[in-house]
Amino acid sequence: MWLIVAFHGARAFLGFGGPELRSFCEAWVYTAAEVVAVAICIARVCTQRANRLAWALVAFGMLTWTAGDLVWTLWLDNLADPPFPSLADPLYLAMYPALYAAFMLLIRSQRGRFRTEQWLDGVIIGLALAAVGAGLILPTVLGESQGHFFGDAVNLAYPLGDLALLVLVVVAFALSSWRPDRLWVWLGAAMAVDAVSDLVFTYMEAKGTYVAGGILDTSWPAAMALVAVASWQSPRRRDADRPAAGVSEIVLPAAFVSLALVLLVDAAFTHITATAVALAAAAVVVGIARAVLTFMENVRMLRRSAEEAVTDGLTGLGNRRRLMSDLDDAVAHADLDHPSTLVFFDLNGFKSYNDTLGHGAGDVLLARLGAALDHAIGGWGRAYRLGGDEFCALLHGRFCLDDGLVHAATAALTERCDLAEISAALGMAVIPDEAGTTSEALHLADQRMYASKTRGGREAAACTRQVLMRVLAERAPDLQDHVASVGQLAGALGRSLGLEAAQLDQLVLAAELHDVGKLGIPDAILAKRGPLDDDECALMRRHPEIGERILSADPAMQPIGKLVRASHERWDGAGYPDRLAGTDIPLGARIIAACDALEAMTSERCYQSARSLPEALAELRRCAGTQFDPDIVVVLCARLEPATATPTPWPATSFA
Repeated sequence: MWLIVAFHGARAFLGFGGPELRSFCEAWVYTAAEVVAVAICIARVCTQRANRLAWALVAFGMLTWTAGDLVWTLWLDNLADPPFPSLADPLYLAMYPALYAAFMLLIRSQRGRFRTEQWLDGVIIGLALAAVGAGLILPTVLGESQGHFFGDAVNLAYPLGDLALLVLVVVAFALSSWRPDRLWVWLGAAMAVDAVSDLVFTYMEAKGTYVAGGILDTSWPAAMALVAVASWQSPRRRDADRPAAGVSEIVLPAAFVSLALVLLVDAAFTHITATAVALAAAAVVVGIARAVLTFMENVRMLRRSAEEAVTDGLTGLGNRRRLMSDLDDAVAHADLDHPSTLVFFDLNGFKSYNDTLGHGAGDVLLARLGAALDHAIGGWGRAYRLGGDEFCALLHGRFCLDDGLVHAATAALTERCDLAEISAALGMAVIPDEAGTTSEALHLADQRMYASKTRGGREAAACTRQVLMRVLAERAPDLQDHVASVGQLAGALGRSLGLEAAQLDQLVLAAELHDVGKLGIPDAILAKRGPLDDDECALMRRHPEIGERILSADPAMQPIGKLVRASHERWDGAGYPDRLAGTDIPLGARIIAACDALEAMTSERCYQSARSLPEALAELRRCAGTQFDPDIVVVLCARLEPATATPTPWPATSFA
């Protein structure tokens, strides 16, 4: 096919051969190239199933064009004055609707949703090109018109049909984000060659300068050859996730809208046909529509980004940022008649579930529980996921732990299976009854949730305590008696200080287990009579750290381990292991330190004799402000000496 096209073009350009060869090329070489191109397209339809209808329409359109050429070659070219329009023109023009339908089918065959903006980009560029073509060719055609409507209409139908096909090709380019596959590259080249050829022919025909047999005649079989090559290209499936071309999607439409504007401005000073003006105006209108759609899309993207910024991606609930915004609003508008209730939830058993089944199953569980919580709350408020296994609800109204809605929300976060049992600890704060600011509400709800979680782990902590106390009894019976006495004394002192129930539980456990780290100290050091040397002393001072490591093996005992670690710190900062000072030492550890010292002074030891209670209390007072918290010493002495004034209850919030 290409050899035939090349031979025809070479003879037309170089002019070799006599009149017989020229006549032969004009009639049969020209037609042979078209016939071979049609045969290639028909072969593609017969052997390939993909897009068969589209390529059948292409083959039909090319066949009608070839039939028109044969009518011209065999009949009209032999007439002295061939009519115009003639029988060949309907055959020629039948190609355009067939190719138009075929191109639409090829565009639709590419998978993925095309954005409206991409369609509009193609329409803008196509209309601008059509306006330029109409502005260049129509004045000449109309100026040379003989006043025959049908003749002028047929004469204009060719370039306008080419421009319509070219618009579709440009649309296909735009839909591929200006990265077309080989199929559309070949089709684009074919339509460009055909459009330019028809425009030049129409112009030359109108001017009376067209001469048959020239190089222009080669362009039509060349265009058909390009279509034939395109028919055997495999179309690339459109990747819906492929990013857009970026700058080209802005620059190209803007450039062609500017071109249309130039034509409209030029129309004010020079004569441009109404068709060209209408096409240019249409390009500008479509460009405005494209800009409006882009603006609306940007607005939607901003709204979507704003929504995603306050939404938990896993559960679809509000995240911590949304909670803070809603909570600030609730605090600002809350009064006794319009209260709000903040509820914190923390899942029990989720870590075991996640470790057993994997993070994927854990994420599915969180999504399921989040949906259940949101459904349980309904129209009474909004649910949130704060991260990890922490959920939250902000309810409209005043609620307590016994309310049915709170029970329903807690039940929504409960799930039982063979591998794990998921439940929820909760803490609540009523606004403005119990909290007047956002920070107060968060702190109070979080503190109560922590206390609830601690109570939930009390049974497990009790089991751990029994095991460790039994080990202490086997290892050092005297040490077990000592820590039991310290636990009783610390509990009594904690009640005098007004500690809450959860804090008292932690204090007693820590007091009973404050020497559990001595399980890691050799017997020779523990039972040594007399002072320890420097190495022995350094080893002995490690027992608070050892105790914390032992207790931290049980998650329920980790808060106890922190108190044990700090139980040998001093008020003046000279203690161990972290040299904490003053109120940096947890309150529970300060209580244990005083009670431990008092019990040690009043007990018989292998390295010292027991002191009387008054002597021990006097020693505590002497060391108050250096080794011990002076306020703790005052309260302890007051409890053991009834004549002393009753102390003021200790603030519960300072326990940690």
